[in-house]
Amino acid sequence: MSRQYPIERTRDVGIIAHIDAGKTTVSERILYYTGVSHKIGEVHEGEATMDWMDQERERGITITAAATTCFWSPSYYPEEERKTHEHRINLIDTPGHIDFTIEVKRSLRVLDGAVVVFDGVSGVEPQSETNWRYADDYNVPRMCFINKLDRMGASFDNSFASILERLTPNALPIQYPIGLEENFKGVIDVLTLKAYGSEGEKGEKIIEIPIPEEYKAKVEKMHREAVERICETDDVLIAKFLDGVTPTLAELKAALRKATLAVKLIPVLCGSALKNKGVQLMLDAVIDYMPSPIDLPPVKGMNPDTHVEEERHPNDNEPLSALAFKVATDPFVGSLTFFRVYSGTLKKGSYILNTSKNSQERIGRIMRMHANHREEVDEIHAGDLGALVGLKNTTTGDTLTNPENPIILERITFPEPVIFVRIEPKTKADQEKMGIALRKLGEEDPTFKVSGNAETGETIIGGMGELHLDVLVERMRREFKVEANVGRPQVAYKETIKNHAEAEGKYIRQSGGKGQYGHVKLKVDPMERGAGFEFVDEIKGGVIPQEYIAPTEKGVKEALERGVLAGYQLVDLKVTLYDGSFHEVDSSEFAFKIAASMALQEATKLAKLVLLEPVMKVQVIAPSDFLGDVTGDLSSRRGKISAMGERGNLRIVDAMVPLAEMFGYVTNLRSFTQGRGSFNMEFSHYDEVPNNVAQTIIEGRQKK
Repeated sequence: MSRQYPIERTRDVGIIAHIDAGKTTVSERILYYTGVSHKIGEVHEGEATMDWMDQERERGITITAAATTCFWSPSYYPEEERKTHEHRINLIDTPGHIDFTIEVKRSLRVLDGAVVVFDGVSGVEPQSETNWRYADDYNVPRMCFINKLDRMGASFDNSFASILERLTPNALPIQYPIGLEENFKGVIDVLTLKAYGSEGEKGEKIIEIPIPEEYKAKVEKMHREAVERICETDDVLIAKFLDGVTPTLAELKAALRKATLAVKLIPVLCGSALKNKGVQLMLDAVIDYMPSPIDLPPVKGMNPDTHVEEERHPNDNEPLSALAFKVATDPFVGSLTFFRVYSGTLKKGSYILNTSKNSQERIGRIMRMHANHREEVDEIHAGDLGALVGLKNTTTGDTLTNPENPIILERITFPEPVIFVRIEPKTKADQEKMGIALRKLGEEDPTFKVSGNAETGETIIGGMGELHLDVLVERMRREFKVEANVGRPQVAYKETIKNHAEAEGKYIRQSGGKGQYGHVKLKVDPMERGAGFEFVDEIKGGVIPQEYIAPTEKGVKEALERGVLAGYQLVDLKVTLYDGSFHEVDSSEFAFKIAASMALQEATKLAKLVLLEPVMKVQVIAPSDFLGDVTGDLSSRRGKISAMGERGNLRIVDAMVPLAEMFGYVTNLRSFTQGRGSFNMEFSHYDEVPNNVAQTIIEGRQKK
């Protein structure tokens, strides 16, 4: 089966934004205008196609990243030519809520470009900054779409200024709105100096309209600035420009595309998805400025046999390399594994190697996704996204390749949970089903952790926030028919050390027959916050034989998990094994494991143990009358205010607040702002817990 669309006419693009900026509404318009759906589903009516989960529709938020395939031919081509210029767009609509940030992160890992949507009233918001940072991490080319310009208080200029100030100085406006709020009529293309409105019940027909007189001077100035900034990115064009020669539109667009792909410039567009304005022009810009798979450098990976770095080019004839970026449980087909093919072709019926797990899988059914329905295909080519049904051992971040040409692509790293709750099944029947449900949800979501407390027999689940765990417990009830009682949320504290210390551990047992002998000496040193754990082997001259080094490290790791001060995980320290001894007959792996655990506990007690707690970046938005109440309340929660700003008659307060103090905050905020205050919260870093608070936490743990 030959490729239907050449690879240069393929775009793998994600839509990312802060919660409520209108991402899903933008996606719904894209599906409608590209002919995938014949009806526009509205989020506020609970009808969005991309939000297909019941909970997404009820809560009006996106929870899982939805993948869909659609087709678009730029609207500037005459009707009779459009079919020959049609492109395939693989689109991913990601969640905006911080609790589901993992969905954004793993989507950006496999996307070639991103459209970042902003609310035209609020401009850059906290989650916009986080998503932007993720896009920077993966060096993803992007463009901005300032949405909701029909809303009361909307301002293109203010939103654009917030992008320049808080995200990047490389933003370049290539459109400007005609009118704002209820007078928003259309957009002016800054490069062509043409204005566009729309006709038809759903704005499906783009029409050229005259540029209103009062906008001419402004957009001509913007045009001159845009031309100059684009020329600055291209040696040939800057030479022309300095000689007084005006570049052609085709030259400008080609240079802007090149600069966008190199993340030197970021085009900024505008519109209102809800009022059906600007979305088709944004699709044109996706085709014009977003990369196809061949515009980007080849993907790099490690050959697991030779441990040499190799490259894979986006070519159907190269060996297969694909990355599984999401596992979802589907009520109709079972387990669905979403993947991106970087090179080669994935064919139905073939055998592939999961190089991350070193296990073979057979390809049964291959799906091309259209939000909540799917089309079965025989093969998927380089640069495309799809989903596989029924893979046995594949999880998020695994690499899939030909058995003859293995490669391991870079894995996706996931943040650790910051909040835990106890969960118990309501009945005996629920008990068996709960284990299966938790396992499946854990496979889908790498930021969801399940653990058991051996002493109490409790099951503990961990996640990125209260909403995250709420949604998962609700999914368990609806999709897996498991009823459960959930305890109060607990904070994921950690322990660390502040000083250097040394200690030894000896485990000696004599019984009638063979005894046990293990003896190690360890040094512990603090590392910078977030560094994790490092084990260094400095044994010289075989004072501890090689076969006992790994068990020693294992003993250290197990002791770190159990903690010393209050039973929380020990982090951010370097452990050095520098001396010890062994017995020819009595030494064993078990004895060294126990000795290492004893030595670590002893050393950390001498190294001044402290508790760490997750600190959240909080932004509160409330009317100016309540500013004093907001700041006073945050201070009473051990919050440190980092910035204050204003947006119209609203005040914005940015603060760092310990997560432990933020439970139930939404109810408090509503009560003292008469329901008019709102807030956003995301994990920032771990910090030391003050002594008096730490003492209370430790005593509480010891009573359990």
